[in-house]
Amino acid sequence: MKPYTRKASVLWRGSRQRGKGAISTPSAVLRKAPYTSGSDVKRRGTSPAELLAAAHAGSFSMTLAHELGEVGYRPRQIDTTAEVTMETNGAGWTLTQIHLDVVATVPKVAECDFVDAALRAKANCPVSRALNPIISMRAKLSRNV
Repeated sequence: MKPYTRKASVLWRGSRQRGKGAISTPSAVLRKAPYTSGSDVKRRGTSPAELLAAAHAGSFSMTLAHELGEVGYRPRQIDTTAEVTMETNGAGWTLTQIHLDVVATVPKVAECDFVDAALRAKANCPVSRALNPIISMRAKLSRNV
C-alpha cells in the first residue's frame, strides 16, 4: 500500500487560556470549526484532546474490523468510545492515558476470538502506536445479532 498524508490547519488567536481558534480540513468535514484549549469546558468548540479521542476511536474501530476479518468474521457493528486523560506536570499538559470502551456485534464469533482480535487491534491500531500512552480497554461482545 502506498504512503499517504492528510492535513488540518488551525488559526489561533490569543493566549492558551483565553484564546480561541478555528480548525479546518481539506475534506471540509471541519470548516472553521471552533477550537479551544480543552481544559475550559464552558467554552464551545473542539480541542486537541477531543480530536485525539475521536481519531483513536475511529482508527481502533477500523483496526478491530480488520482483525476480525483476518480470522473470518464479519462485524455488523463496532461502537467505540475513547476517553483521553490529560494531566499537567512539569512539562505542561500531557496525555497520560486513553481508555477504549468497545461494544461489537459480530455474528457467530467465539468470545475468545473476539477478545484476541480486540487485543490485537489495541496493539496494532496506528493511533495507539503513534501516541503510545497507557491504553486500557473494556471490550464487550453484543449478542444482538
